[in-house]
Amino acid sequence: MIRLVDGFARASSAAGAPMRGPVGGPIDDPARAAGPGAVSAIQRLTGWRRLGLAWLAGALGALAMPPYGILPALAVSLAIAVWLQDGAVSGRTTLGRFRPCFLLGWAWGFGYLTAGLWWLGQAFLVEADEFLWALPLGVIGLPFALGLFYGAGFGAAGLLWGRGPARIAALAFGLGAAEWLRGHVFTGFPWNSLGMALAQNLWLMQGAAVIGLYGLTILAVLICAAPATLATGSHPRSRFGPSAAAAIVLVGMALYGAGRLGPPDPVVTGVRLRLVQPNLPQDAKFRPENRADIVDRYIELSQRPVEAGEPPPTHIVWPESAFPFLIQRDPDALARVAAGLKAGQHLITGAARAEEPLPGERLRYFNAVMVIGSDGVISDSYDKVHLVPFGEYLPAPLDAALRALGLRQFVAIPGGFSAGALAAKRILTVPGLPPTAATICYEAIFPGAILPAGPQSAGLILNVTNDAWFGDTPGPRQHLAQARLRAVEEGLPLVRDANTGISAVIDPHGRIVARTPLDQETWLDADLPARIIGGTLYGQFGDAAFALMLAACLGGAVMARRP
Repeated sequence: MIRLVDGFARASSAAGAPMRGPVGGPIDDPARAAGPGAVSAIQRLTGWRRLGLAWLAGALGALAMPPYGILPALAVSLAIAVWLQDGAVSGRTTLGRFRPCFLLGWAWGFGYLTAGLWWLGQAFLVEADEFLWALPLGVIGLPFALGLFYGAGFGAAGLLWGRGPARIAALAFGLGAAEWLRGHVFTGFPWNSLGMALAQNLWLMQGAAVIGLYGLTILAVLICAAPATLATGSHPRSRFGPSAAAAIVLVGMALYGAGRLGPPDPVVTGVRLRLVQPNLPQDAKFRPENRADIVDRYIELSQRPVEAGEPPPTHIVWPESAFPFLIQRDPDALARVAAGLKAGQHLITGAARAEEPLPGERLRYFNAVMVIGSDGVISDSYDKVHLVPFGEYLPAPLDAALRALGLRQFVAIPGGFSAGALAAKRILTVPGLPPTAATICYEAIFPGAILPAGPQSAGLILNVTNDAWFGDTPGPRQHLAQARLRAVEEGLPLVRDANTGISAVIDPHGRIVARTPLDQETWLDADLPARIIGGTLYGQFGDAAFALMLAACLGGAVMARRP
């Protein structure tokens, strides 16, 4: 990666004098290196035309995300962004570049996220009588706000912008930092980070075991933006060098990934999983008064006969929020669940949990995972730490005001869910299973946040979720792809059970061992793949490699601007 950035810097010096000068001083015009007339026309765009093309380019880039996986779409998108940025900095002082570059990046990010997250609108239609009015806030308002991160990224890149290929490193620095911030600020939302463009191919995704999602994001920008120089370089090295370097890195990643995969991973002896996918809709059928039918449905699917010659399941998994009632407070339902388990079997299920209040406090509810034995005892549980804003709770600054207007979060829990204590986030103990890192719903999309801090180790990642809110859209497929990458990063198998799908068992190299279709009532029996002995570099050092890559991009861009 450092060689790639160094190649950009060297090619930049061959292209002629780079942009430089004291802060606030004049800079050279990148349009001098313009090639074809179409590129020059893009560089000369101003005002709403520039922002409009940026929005369209960003929307095109979303085709590189799951389930489409069209990597060239991101290359075209970022090439256009580079040429638009050339025009945005042209003739401006160093500090004067930030504002036009910020607006350009915001428009690009707005388009990228609108096209990539439109499916969020489906959730507002589940209870349309109550939430339809807010649909524009989710489909347009969220991308509009999150686009500010991309604006900051483009703005930072603009301050480092030069005429030569090193401007690609500047863009990688800006967007890499922006994506990291988007994944951490205001509880974080790293959905469809640009690195996912490289994380859908089984060979290419193996790099995440070393550099993680954010490292893949920097490589995705360097690789996909490199072709922009084919039309703007004035010297063969500056014109073809970046694309050649990008191709070498891409091939190198593929070769590394192919070599890392090897034979199928071994399985954990004595463990046989059954993932139950009930396909329950988020409508009137999922009501407390229907508890008997809902429990019966789960039990019937859990007791379906196994295929000939296959062992019976030792562990049964039900999805997030499996019941529209508090099973811990319903002894009859809990007894029926226990009666549906064979001796020695254990159930791992999502369920709402209530905690008895102290005097003067209200009842607190948690989105939890529970372990239930055939004796009906709840032996362990985990409370979701990373809640969905507006979905599971209303953010504190707005809570009182919104409730005064009669509004609530999507999940119909009085007062919303409470977050589990971060300090208490721990490994779930399930008899017969390796130590289990439990995640609920979109907790599985946060790189580096799967395992608790400290010396505890895990043998698998469990993800229970309910994607029924989003129907047959890209949403559930994107969710699966991002959870799958956590398995590669941590070197752990992933067991994922979803109400409407897609449920899957994934080995620690990201290979999907078994999966279910979307929107189908079914079950899935599978062995549990074993973890990678010794773990991964990313699992040990987290985002340290990403930080080094970010620094290399910054250094390459700065060095190319020196006299």
